[in-house]
Amino acid sequence: MEIKFTKAPQLKAKPTDESKLGFGHIFTDYMLVMPYDEGKGWHDPEIKPYGNIELSPAAMCLHYGQTVFEGLKAYRTADNKIQLFRPDENFKRLNVSNQRLVIPHLDEELAMQCLMELLKIEKDWVPHTEGSSLYIRPYIFAVDPFLGVKPGSHYLFVIILSPSGAYYASGLDPVNIYVESKYVRAVRGGMGFAKTGGNYAASLIGQDEAHKQNYSQVLWLDGVEQKYIEEVGAMNIFFVIDGEVITPMLQGSILPGITRKSSIELCKSWGLKVTERRITIQEVADAYDNGKLDEVFGTGTAAVISPVGHLKWNDKVMEINDNKIGKISQKLYDTMTGIQWGRIEDKFGWTVEVK
Repeated sequence: MEIKFTKAPQLKAKPTDESKLGFGHIFTDYMLVMPYDEGKGWHDPEIKPYGNIELSPAAMCLHYGQTVFEGLKAYRTADNKIQLFRPDENFKRLNVSNQRLVIPHLDEELAMQCLMELLKIEKDWVPHTEGSSLYIRPYIFAVDPFLGVKPGSHYLFVIILSPSGAYYASGLDPVNIYVESKYVRAVRGGMGFAKTGGNYAASLIGQDEAHKQNYSQVLWLDGVEQKYIEEVGAMNIFFVIDGEVITPMLQGSILPGITRKSSIELCKSWGLKVTERRITIQEVADAYDNGKLDEVFGTGTAAVISPVGHLKWNDKVMEINDNKIGKISQKLYDTMTGIQWGRIEDKFGWTVEVK
């Protein structure tokens, strides 16, 4: 499909100090927009100057939350190549979210074509500093001006780009996690596995409480019995108990993270025992009391690997590995980022070069 390009009358000044990029508040010159209309399908993709999108006050996305999104990154290698990390997995997952939200299927090859064309134009925005990258946010939302509750008939697919530094200002320093025992985020049969705005809205109250207690993230328990561990607000969670790597199994209430999947595959390739199963917060606390809780870490596109230094459950505060990053967490981070930035050979075929 031909992609129209509308040139900006003037380009923005690019950041001069990449150490101050932060995360998700600087945006590039262009964005991609492609509409969907019932009976016509996805059509007329356009790369146009980054700017506001005009919506009716009755747009269905504003009232009923029919939205999905993804997050991935573009990395600049030492030899000045631009590459992506498993982008096919992102667009596969986008369509899983689409199906749950009754949003039309988006051809994954077309989505990749749109992304690649946008990145070719915006390649100079990919940061050069180690640890920084170009964050990519594809998303879809219903735009019908209609107040009835039904799936939309008209949508926009948009991709925006944001040069970003580390997700956590502390970098690889261990983060402190608060276990939410009052509120729940998702249940099996709901939308927990989909990357949709409503899941994140449901998590904000727990995140707010965590911040009030000086914890950076919230760990959610299951929505039925509130004892089984699910995920952290912005990442999946792993526990290393007596040498075994354990992570909550996918059963419809947590996001099937791509960094999660990659971490499991890497650990298995190293001969580590990896188990995906239900795990209670009580089991974690018992392992801690018995001196068997070796490491806790989160995985996600934004932070890659995030070691956990303290875990608070009610009045119990567990200090993990003397508040230091563990061996497995460090090896995963070094290997994953090494592949992403081209410092380590990609033996898995995970990277895709932007040409």
